[in-house]
Amino acid sequence: MSDTHAESHPFITAPGPHVRAGDTTHRIMWTVNATLAPAAIWGVFVFGYHALLVMVAAVGGAAFAEWLAGRGLKSRNTVSDGSAVCTGLLLAFTLPPMVAPWMAFVGAVFAILLGKMIFGGLGYNLFNPALVGRAFMMATFPLAMTTGWTEPKPWFAAVDAVTTATPLAAAREHSLDAALKLAAGAGSPWTGLFIGLRPGSIGEVSVLLIIVGGVVLWWHGIIRPTIPLSVIAGLVLTTAPTGLVGFHLLSGGLWLGALYMATDYVTSPNTRNGQIVFGLIIGALTGVIRVFGGYPEGICYAILIANTLVPALNLWFRPVRPAIAAGVPS
Repeated sequence: MSDTHAESHPFITAPGPHVRAGDTTHRIMWTVNATLAPAAIWGVFVFGYHALLVMVAAVGGAAFAEWLAGRGLKSRNTVSDGSAVCTGLLLAFTLPPMVAPWMAFVGAVFAILLGKMIFGGLGYNLFNPALVGRAFMMATFPLAMTTGWTEPKPWFAAVDAVTTATPLAAAREHSLDAALKLAAGAGSPWTGLFIGLRPGSIGEVSVLLIIVGGVVLWWHGIIRPTIPLSVIAGLVLTTAPTGLVGFHLLSGGLWLGALYMATDYVTSPNTRNGQIVFGLIIGALTGVIRVFGGYPEGICYAILIANTLVPALNLWFRPVRPAIAAGVPS
């Protein structure tokens, strides 16, 4: 190759993660959003139209913050790539169904501005933006974030729903039997936990629909099972002594976090071994927080803590390149 040709066609390698040819941010993000749609519809069906207001407010806040940041930085408009919509949806999925919509809007604005754009935008953030927004809301609106739970009800029901505890909170404060009673409306309480007829956050209650969405993402090559399976393994290891492994697997936001948040390209390790350790840490921390912590759910903080370890995991598990024998031309 001539020097002139090389200068006119420079080969530039940007920092990872890298996406295979044929995939674009637009395609990936909107595919993820599409797989979240069934769980979103189910959340509205189970918790009523107020849950829809919360989701609309969160998505609106995320899109507004992305647009505002683009205007302030005088950069191209990135709202259409779907990443802000994804952040808003995921944030709403982690919220109690009775939280005030304006709180969801504020949380989404914080998630985009302080969890994403302050680092330089998509691809540069250190933490999962949706979980940054949820952590902010937990610190800012603690009463609403811990009392906004409601029993399953028809989608057209009035807003003044009966407040209740989540299964994880009921198991922690009372007993497993008390927790299972919250999901007994579907006949078998285990069926209620799996299908999603139980109190909980808007989009996390249906384990079935979240798993189906994750399988679709895997089928399209958007995620790999390494991290989710490692998260599950870590949780099983830390909750096995309690004898409640099955309950912990079907309660809380474990599957939403494992399939949709821990697998985020930007905030997860690049190598397979790093991803295994990353997932095990998340699952183990989730189990430890649930069993020994003061808060019944732990997946949010487990992922945020593990996000801080990603640079170290990428360093510890760097790919080993074979050495080129001396004197052998490359």
